[in-house]
Amino acid sequence: MSCFGTVTQDLVKSHLMYAVREEVEVLKEQIKELYERNSVLERENAVLKSLANTDQLSQLTVQSNSNPSGTPVPGQAQAQPQPQPQPYLQLDANQTVDSLPRQPQPNVTSA
Repeated sequence: MSCFGTVTQDLVKSHLMYAVREEVEVLKEQIKELYERNSVLERENAVLKSLANTDQLSQLTVQSNSNPSGTPVPGQAQAQPQPQPQPYLQLDANQTVDSLPRQPQPNVTSA
């Protein structure tokens, strides 16, 4: 009987390991997509800030301070970013989000 128990435990362990590996792959893909989306939004934000004048930037600062929840202000246009294709990152099972390479951030200040 103990042989049957060991086989059952090995089967359960194998199934769980397979399920965990599948979930890790799904999460890696989601991390890559979120990283790429974040990069696109950061670039778009930098471009928009560089094109905005000081009055527009100060108005955005006032709006963000009066609306900390991040919900859209009525009448405020919401830009839809166009995703740009980027190469996928190769991750191994030991990497975390913090170990992903970071793109340099533009030094944008508002006056």
